[in-house]
Amino acid sequence: MSKNINWKKVDGLLPVIVQDEKTKQVLMLAYMNEEAFELSKKSGFAHYYSRTKKRIWKKGEQSGNTQKIKSIFLDCDQDALLIEIEQIGGVSCHTGAVSCFFTSLDKPTNFNSSINETVKMYGIVDTLYHTILEKKGDDPSISYVSKLINGEENTLLKKIAEEAGELILAIKDKDEKEIVYEAADLLFHSLVALGKSEIHPDLVKQELHRRLGVSGITEKSSRDDKP
Repeated sequence: MSKNINWKKVDGLLPVIVQDEKTKQVLMLAYMNEEAFELSKKSGFAHYYSRTKKRIWKKGEQSGNTQKIKSIFLDCDQDALLIEIEQIGGVSCHTGAVSCFFTSLDKPTNFNSSINETVKMYGIVDTLYHTILEKKGDDPSISYVSKLINGEENTLLKKIAEEAGELILAIKDKDEKEIVYEAADLLFHSLVALGKSEIHPDLVKQELHRRLGVSGITEKSSRDDKP
């Protein structure tokens, strides 16, 4: 089927509608590049390309909520896919909802995610980052995150510098409790900055992974040598 897909037309990134095979409920919208598509066909489990993480990911690689592919349909324009899947684990959305489409624009939303369950599935950093993104559109007068993201850029930058300074002082004072507290503050405000810049923390994790086994002096020299 890959040869039938108009990869050039979609700039190498194909929109994929994901539907529960039995209930026919639309669970999510994702994207595949050609490699993710081939991995999905070969393994029988859905693999997607994350536009924010800039990498291929297997659905459920963190949460365990994998998607077993039952059928694949290509639309008439050869530029979109519909896949019918068996949702293993019960939920498809990172919030813990069965479907990503639970926010109604004309009536109150009746789904409330469990923070504890979401953290168990995706970890605190990813959960916190997505929570920050969700607060972008909140009223800045009542949301601290929205105020930082939508306010003057220097306000957020000064806050990061302030939290870094407080962490330095805590380390200097050898106060373990304060070190942990200030490190958490610095990490939180750094995640807000990543959210403002629309940079997923997974990219930071990938960079740290790249540096594993590389001498710090060598790594710094490679940056210094760049024009």
